[in-house]
Amino acid sequence: MRETDTRWGEHLVATVLPWWERAVRPGGGVFTCYSNDGERVSDELYTWSQGRWAWLAAELADEAVAGRIPVDAELWRRRSIETADLLSRHALLGDGTTAFRLTAEGVPLPSGAAGERATSVFADLFAALGLAGALRMLDDGDDRREAWLSHAEQLLETARRSIANGTAASEPYPVPHGYSDLAGPMTLVHTAAELLRAAPRSETALAVRDHALSVLTTDFLGADEWWEFRPADPRDAHTLLARHRTPGHLLELTWMLLHARDQGLARGDLDAAHAPGAEQLAALARRAVEIGEDTEHGGMLRYVDGGGGPPTGIRSDRPERYEDLVTRTWDTKLWWVHVESLYATALLADRTDDPLLAQAAARLDDYTFRIFPDPAGAEWLQIRDRAGEPLGEVVALPVKDPFHIARSLLLLHRLASKNHTGE
Repeated sequence: MRETDTRWGEHLVATVLPWWERAVRPGGGVFTCYSNDGERVSDELYTWSQGRWAWLAAELADEAVAGRIPVDAELWRRRSIETADLLSRHALLGDGTTAFRLTAEGVPLPSGAAGERATSVFADLFAALGLAGALRMLDDGDDRREAWLSHAEQLLETARRSIANGTAASEPYPVPHGYSDLAGPMTLVHTAAELLRAAPRSETALAVRDHALSVLTTDFLGADEWWEFRPADPRDAHTLLARHRTPGHLLELTWMLLHARDQGLARGDLDAAHAPGAEQLAALARRAVEIGEDTEHGGMLRYVDGGGGPPTGIRSDRPERYEDLVTRTWDTKLWWVHVESLYATALLADRTDDPLLAQAAARLDDYTFRIFPDPAGAEWLQIRDRAGEPLGEVVALPVKDPFHIARSLLLLHRLASKNHTGE
């Protein structure tokens, strides 16, 4: 990352946010069902995206108040609150889960094969994340504070239990029987840490955060290696599911863990043994870059083998959608992989003075801003093939993501601003 670089904030304000202004839903929320080239194909509302939008709007309001981003703080504060209100009124199902999809008017839609409305623990956790962000925006006397905190805590604890006992539905990335996934405890840590920002006395958020940190450090993360899907039976270690890695996912986790550690140490409630420090996270990040970087075309591959190269390993003897996803899309170049990897390498290079991570951040910077922004100036073409050409297919949800690009640009700009001012 270039010293005192202001391009992140400028690109966020001049290019990314103006595109999303056209997608704002009157009364709260955001329309996200767009093709890769920006054509709206549906007005359905995915709870996954609405929760992320509520959190992002709150963060933009905070940055405006801090004087780092020239946007209207009150406008973004209102958008966060209105989106959280949409979630609270329409997406919550009363049992600690959420409807995966809503109509444009907010009516829950069936999404599962048997008509289930709740089909993803990640949608539940992103709803909790959005409520956590919006809680910071409410006035002290607002009578919604108690209800929203209770909703977020219920979502968080229900998710923790279902992930722990292996019953969590996890669309659009179904976890096959006999495996546990990194994404579950990773999202628990991040959501719990964000709820603690809004409600420092939340015993639920604190307990879930520390539980998820323990699971991550005990079951998934080594000194410089990690599991994406951990097999319950060690004899399955040579399967495709166990051998594959998602380098961008691991890099995203490294900055989340560093943020959670910083927060915990500042609060005085987190023993250093509960979370990896910057040096261990830097070692994991170096390994992710080593096996994930595409030395032929540049950028980061979506999925790789744990030893590097295309994913390999024994496939299940029954059809598994996730295995098909890994083998079919391993070499695609995705927006979220690149911006999350860029922020993680830049942050860890800043904390550790690691020259390899600083060099990786510079390469990711050059590649990401050469490949992903729309040449016509309309946000980014988020999905690319290995050579960097636009790819018109769905890779997870049938949505255009409003979250990763804006969040990473905001965090990169904040990091550069703090370095420049000496904060």
